[in-house]
Order: sequence, then C-alpha cells, then structure tokens
Amino acid sequence: MFGSHLSIAGGLHNALIEAQTLGLASVQIFTKNQRQWKVKPLAGEQVALWQQHRKSSGLSQVVSHDSYLINLASPSREVFEKSLALFRDELLRCEELAIPFLVTHPGAHLGSGEETGLRKVADALSQLHAELKGLKTITCLEITAGQGTGLGYRLEHLRTIIEQTREPQRLGVCLDTAHLLAAGYDLTSSAGAKAVLAEVQSVLGLDRVKVWHLNDSKVPLGKRVDRHEHWGKGHVSLDALRQIVRDRRCQGKPMILETPKGTAPNGKPWDAINLAVLRKLAGAKSTRKK
Repeated sequence: MFGSHLSIAGGLHNALIEAQTLGLASVQIFTKNQRQWKVKPLAGEQVALWQQHRKSSGLSQVVSHDSYLINLASPSREVFEKSLALFRDELLRCEELAIPFLVTHPGAHLGSGEETGLRKVADALSQLHAELKGLKTITCLEITAGQGTGLGYRLEHLRTIIEQTREPQRLGVCLDTAHLLAAGYDLTSSAGAKAVLAEVQSVLGLDRVKVWHLNDSKVPLGKRVDRHEHWGKGHVSLDALRQIVRDRRCQGKPMILETPKGTAPNGKPWDAINLAVLRKLAGAKSTRKK
C-alpha cells in the first residue's frame, strides 16, 4: 500500500485530494501544525469534510505522525507534561478522524540515560492507556537514526518500551529504511535486507510492524544522522528496497514516502517519481544495483 506524507494546508481533506491525484493507496498526515504546542479542537466542518473525502478517496489506509515537539522521555517536568498533554490530543484527534495508526518517535533522554528514558516513555504510554480506555488508534513507535541522545535507534529499545507498557496490544512499530541504515542496520544489499528482516522478526515480530517509511538516506550505513533522500540517489540499495516491498510479511501495510517534496528537473513531482520506483520494484523480478 504505497503512499506519501502529504500537506494538510488549507484543510485536512486536501491531503486526501492530493493522494487521489497521485493514485496512492495510503497517506500520512499531521492532524495539526506540528510545530505548535497549542491545539485547536477539530471543528465539525473539518471532520465532515475529512469523512466525505475519505469515503470517496479509495485509500486503503491512513496514518498520522505526531508533532516533533513531543518528547515523552524528557527529564524536564515542564516539557514532559506538555508532551504528555499534546500526545493525548494527538491520539484523540486520530480517534475522531478514524485514523488507525499514530507514528511517534520515542524521544530523547537528554542525559538521563537510555534505561531511564525508555522507562519514562513506557510509563507515559501506560498512563495514557489508563486514561483513554477504548481508543482504537494504535501508537506506532518509530525506529530512529540515533542522533544525539535520541532513543529508539535499536530494535531492542522498541521492544523494551512495548514490554514495559501496560496494554502493549495498543502499540505497534514503524520502520523507516533511512533510519534503519543510519542506525547501523545493513540495507546496502538484498542479503543485508533479508538479515534485517530476520532480526526484526526475532526481536519484535514482523506482525508488530504496522507502518513502513520508505526513504533513501543521504548518509551511509551507521552514521546515525537522519537525512532523507530520493530513491536511487542515496545509500539504501534498491535491491534492499525490492527485498522489503516484495516480502509477503511486509505487504498489505502502509508504506509511506517521506522523501523531499518539490518538482524534479524533468518537471514531474518528486513524489510521482519516487512512487514509480517503488511500484517498479514491487513488480520487478530483479533490479540493477545502484
């Protein structure tokens, strides 16, 4: 289910309209301005327009990404409480819009240590689960590149959060190919991708992976820097990508592009070009190495 992260400028429903234009099977959005702490409640007209276009869009799946301001691992009481409140709002907005998956980065410990940070994230999620009974939206913990004191750059980090959170069935995982490579998971070849998928199965179980972010990486293997690139121009092998998109255990799940936007030199939208790469690899028997 290939898709892209699309803008909600002018209204949430505009992302659905653009998704139809691009012929997407899935889409990812922010449900609010992701650079602001304050959240305006969803207006009835907004929800109605969203529901109307959602029904006519033909999309198989919709995903939301939470605000990058959120840090549930923060040792600062003020930042933590603001993060908890905003993440609660993010969950409720997804529930109101019937968005089944909310992707979030585990946060950064900022010097308190990984063990403490991971426990704090799990405790925060447990608190929200207790407060928000019956929500259908699944929180998807995203693998990260591991910059600075960022958590979540190891599959084991995600497993620890899941194991320490009450009602773990309300948690899933989002795997980003650029983040995986930057964090040291070898996606430079088909064999490397097979080994990474086997490790995911061993540590988390591939059924726990609810969303994929399919991005090439500007930085090489293990550099722990988050920089997305257009497909075929970075360090993730197209053979590795092919291995992922053709693996039956990964199929049927939203596979979202977060590659740079804009127009390519040939005048085509970059999203259309990157999507063409995904579609070709999904149907191709073999690929040429980059």
